[in-house]
Amino acid sequence: MTHRLTSKDILALGFMTFALFVGAGNIIFPPMVGIQSGEHVWTAAMGFLITAVGLPVITVVALARVGGGIDALSSPIGKAAGLVLATVCYLAVGPLFATPRTATVSFEVGIAPLTGDGALPLLVYSVIYFALVIGISLYPGKLLDTVGHFLAPLKIIALTVLGVAALLWPAGTVAPATADYQRAAFSSGFINGYLTMDTLGALVFGIVIVNAARSRGVESASLLTRYTVLAGLIAGIGLTLVYLSLFKLGNGSGALVEQGANGAAILHAYVQQTFGATGSFFLAALIFVACMVTAVGLTCACAEFFAQYLPLSYKALVFILGLFSMVVSNLGLSHLIQISIPVLTAIYPPCIVLVVLSFTLNWWNKSSRIIAPAMLVSLIFGIIDGVKTTGFKDMLPAFSQHLPLADQGLAWLPPALVMLLVAAIVDRVKGREQVTVHS
Repeated sequence: MTHRLTSKDILALGFMTFALFVGAGNIIFPPMVGIQSGEHVWTAAMGFLITAVGLPVITVVALARVGGGIDALSSPIGKAAGLVLATVCYLAVGPLFATPRTATVSFEVGIAPLTGDGALPLLVYSVIYFALVIGISLYPGKLLDTVGHFLAPLKIIALTVLGVAALLWPAGTVAPATADYQRAAFSSGFINGYLTMDTLGALVFGIVIVNAARSRGVESASLLTRYTVLAGLIAGIGLTLVYLSLFKLGNGSGALVEQGANGAAILHAYVQQTFGATGSFFLAALIFVACMVTAVGLTCACAEFFAQYLPLSYKALVFILGLFSMVVSNLGLSHLIQISIPVLTAIYPPCIVLVVLSFTLNWWNKSSRIIAPAMLVSLIFGIIDGVKTTGFKDMLPAFSQHLPLADQGLAWLPPALVMLLVAAIVDRVKGREQVTVHS
């Protein structure tokens, strides 16, 4: 007897997926893009939506087709390379960047305006915050109930209120676009979409979504795929609506804050002006719930992954990951964003290549001949793009500044396409040779 999910459960799974995605980055980066892109806001928004909605949804679909895990998706590049890729993704969206960022964002929006931005209040807050994250993460089987049926709807209602407010009561002034957005609005939005980390998040969450459906007794592979795809689409629609309203909110906040302010400051200034003190409390509660749900999802996913490869139990890993994330979160939000930009700029291109090419496996005689070289080239050029965002950019050879699309931060794309073409030709020739030898 095959179990099927009810419509209510499918909706809860979609809400859970949406709630897992909408964490700190999703709430702070769109207002920043909105305020910095000025009159080019909708061009920048198009680029942002491709990397922050399109790619994560495609990633969820790709994972659903292979059964849920990044290890299955990366099988064409070999076990060792796949494990390295998975480890890097899990560490980036887990204890190194994304999980600590959930704590710093919720602190900066909700607590810092009351206590000041000092080290001690952040430390006290992070201890309480991660104690809760660890507590909820110890029981992953209850995720669909705690997150899907309770926390996610709360989060959705709160985000809806914020989105409607941004449309009905815009703050007013649009600041002129910064130099980057005047030069290349679309690709600046595209690169900023990386910072939400949603594609890496999708690589990690895929298995959480599939396991949540399995926990309801669904065993059939085709049904699991179908439910995961539906959950991804529901999450994608939700994300798009949230982002569009946050672009609008940021775009009209030119008179409230400096153009270089981080997203937490922009949100706080807007809510303070529109709703007063009550609004600030509401925003703090919203961001807290949003960040908490994401932190729990990431901690569960990372603990499940590392439990397969380390001689530690799931529960021990939840404690270790939670405590490590707490320590990193005390660096503060601006520092965390600064450190994460070069790393994400480097590791996103190979992940994009892997996800997109996973839909083409049937086209090739041997898929590893195609995927591995294309990913390697995109990683090398992604690293060059990443170094360019740091203080070491002057150490790069001169030619790296003049690569095609280098201005847009997409220098990896042309070489990856050329490599793909060469690999496809080699695959065709080698495939034919084998056929001729056997005949």
